Amino acid sequence: MKHTPQKIVVVGGGFAGVNLAKKLADHEAFDIVLVDKNNYNFFPPLLYQVATGYLETSNITYPFRKLFRGKKNFMFRLGELLEVLPEQKKAILSTGEISYDYLVFATGCESNYFGMENVAKYSIPMKTVADALQMRNTLLERLEEASREQDPVERKKLLTVVVAGGGPTGVEISGMFAEMKKTILSKDYPELKGAGGEIYLVDGVKTLLAPMSEKSQQYTYDTLMKMGVKVRLNMMVKDFVADTIQFADGSTIASKNLIWAAGVTAMTFKGMPDEAYGRGKRLKVDEFNQVLGLTDIYAIGDTCIQLTDPAFPQGHPQLAQVAIQQGDNLGKNMIRKSEGQNLKVFSYVDKGTMAIIGRNKAVADLPKPKLFFSGFIAWVMWLFIHLISLINTGNRVKTLYNWMIAYFTKDQSLRMIVRPSVKQL
Repeated sequence: MKHTPQKIVVVGGGFAGVNLAKKLADHEAFDIVLVDKNNYNFFPPLLYQVATGYLETSNITYPFRKLFRGKKNFMFRLGELLEVLPEQKKAILSTGEISYDYLVFATGCESNYFGMENVAKYSIPMKTVADALQMRNTLLERLEEASREQDPVERKKLLTVVVAGGGPTGVEISGMFAEMKKTILSKDYPELKGAGGEIYLVDGVKTLLAPMSEKSQQYTYDTLMKMGVKVRLNMMVKDFVADTIQFADGSTIASKNLIWAAGVTAMTFKGMPDEAYGRGKRLKVDEFNQVLGLTDIYAIGDTCIQLTDPAFPQGHPQLAQVAIQQGDNLGKNMIRKSEGQNLKVFSYVDKGTMAIIGRNKAVADLPKPKLFFSGFIAWVMWLFIHLISLINTGNRVKTLYNWMIAYFTKDQSLRMIVRPSVKQL
């Protein structure tokens, strides 16, 4: 006797959601509905390269409908989740409502401004493709403005960039800016020669790349300083007023450009009980990624916190590999459940951490065996891992092509200011 397929609604098409959908696609026991406010998947680790004009948007994005083309049990729904009705097993979207047998949150996270209204309003975030394009446009426009500005004080504000956050994103974008300042800006903007402008990387803690080894932290600090980045640690941003970044210790930096990479928070949704959320607004889940206290609702990736893994008693780090593995494990468990088999407890396998600093400069920590790599070999490792992690062959080929041009020419020709029309159709 043929059973009616179970309807699984997956909200969010990032690493976690896409890997779950891939695992269940074409399986006759399920109907998969992927919901996302964008119609494409994107690769967050390379957003900063889009923002700095080293990669095109199409290099790191891919449409969901094409990705799952031909999958008979898959449907995509464009929309934003507004509310959940657990008792009715319905999700209210910005584009209508949808019923489910199982609901899976894979909504990732968003920038956390820690309640600082001016920082939220005036800083430049780095979480979405739209953020990356906005950042590229903004910084290029400020370079153009600086090329016309006659007041040296105002010009320096336009040229000074402050990156808040000493994690991989902050390190990588600071290194990119340092290299651009050295190899590109003097050629594209000869009128700005000697105009000043500094690159600062600031963080409220005492080290860069806090989760990584001491060797990686020290190598990164020394390398960035040699590249001309002014690294300021134990400096917590307090406010951003009148082109001035204010810090908790009373110090200030005059700049119009504050790039915010200093923290993330998960999202909350109407209809979900307050007690379902834990630290960082992450949904509390059991060892199978089911939300505590709720039936048939799951959460995977950055949006959840799981305290049952003995190796990570405070919860897993918000990394791509965690999201990928949780999506894969939940997919397998859904299949096991449909076949009456025992479920498998999620256990994260740490495959290592790495960060790129600049041309031929990177760090990598591997846990088993415990190894540290730096310099050219770590740089090659970073390139390889990120290249194969892109979602399809076309993205890999285009990205490799752009990387090769940038490597051999120390330049790229993607620095265009492109703003869409705001005309209402």
